[in-house]
Amino acid sequence: MKNKIIIITIFLAISSSLFSQDVLNQYLETAAKNNPALKAKFNEYNASLEKVPQVGALPDPQLTFGYFIMPVETKNGPQQAKVSFAQMFPWFGTLNSKEDIYIAAAKAKYEDFEEAKSNLFFEVKSTYYDLYFIKKGIDISLENIEILNTFKRLALIKIEAGTASGVDELRVELELNDLENNLALLKDNWFVNSVKFNNLLNVGNNVDIQIPETLWTDDLQFSRQAIIDSLTQNNHQLKSLDFLKESFVYNEHLSKKQGLPNIILGVDYTSIGNTGTSPDAGKDALMAKVGITIPLYRKKYSAMVNEAVIQQQVIENKKEEKINVLESLLEKVYSEYTDANRRIVLYKKQSKLAKRAIKLLENEYANNGKNFEEILRMDKSVLKYSLELEKARADKQAAIAFINYLMGI
Repeated sequence: MKNKIIIITIFLAISSSLFSQDVLNQYLETAAKNNPALKAKFNEYNASLEKVPQVGALPDPQLTFGYFIMPVETKNGPQQAKVSFAQMFPWFGTLNSKEDIYIAAAKAKYEDFEEAKSNLFFEVKSTYYDLYFIKKGIDISLENIEILNTFKRLALIKIEAGTASGVDELRVELELNDLENNLALLKDNWFVNSVKFNNLLNVGNNVDIQIPETLWTDDLQFSRQAIIDSLTQNNHQLKSLDFLKESFVYNEHLSKKQGLPNIILGVDYTSIGNTGTSPDAGKDALMAKVGITIPLYRKKYSAMVNEAVIQQQVIENKKEEKINVLESLLEKVYSEYTDANRRIVLYKKQSKLAKRAIKLLENEYANNGKNFEEILRMDKSVLKYSLELEKARADKQAAIAFINYLMGI
């Protein structure tokens, strides 16, 4: 029977944890759908895609019409009017290079969107964990107020019996006043953080936020080296820089092609008046023509190529610096994760010991009315360890959330 109770208790705890995580995942989905800053990033990406067909199109053809105010006489008759049509064709591969530049730039914009989404998810999670800690702080404080009121009633009984000093009651009042003030502060913090949370989701501030009774105890699923590898390969900020560099590589190719001739194909149609002097009189003229642009000023094109090469180096430098910054952040938050794990173990032990100690002190006070001040001091320790345990749980999950953000998950 005892084993069955243990199994049922474990099952209910696991079910509650899974339910709570499902609730948080629903909040993340809501944020992804509603957050205006994230929508703006996605629209920036969509706008960048519209650049591709613009740069990949041929230049507009040129159509001209001319009328001879003073007709030019030819053997077939006077030239009366002329219509010309011309189309310029950039050198082979030039348009593809232009498209490649903007496709790479659009990919960089998409990674910026993914970065914004990852950051939003981290903000939602960390605020949710803050709300969890505040809620537990409120619950623990209310529970402690009840305990102090019990101590107060016990002190009054001892005072009436003449086995305790009236100072004991005043000590409880002092502790209650401090605790009620902290409780009011926690309620204010709840309101502030709930507004922040709902704003991240872009929903009304009257929406009820579901918080679990106990936060789940997930651990990191990756080794430190695996995390570092994922950071350098999958971090959205780094991937964005990779695509920006790729766009400058294509820009270098384009600059080289722009130093080559453009081809111009056209046709001229000339209307000729009929003089009747020869069989070909009045026969209109049609002339095909071909031409090229001559890129004589080579310094300009060399400078364009050099600029693109230098810009690639700039991106490489920025990426190297970004990796250093991200790895430093990773080491800091990994240390915080390890510290949170240690604190969870520590405060579980400390809380159990403090509760045992307070039981012994209560019995001693009930018997001889002594050590009431020590009871209050130990009660403070129980409150402190309970709050610190919940803070460590929240800090651990916040650290995991930030590591996942750095990894691009």
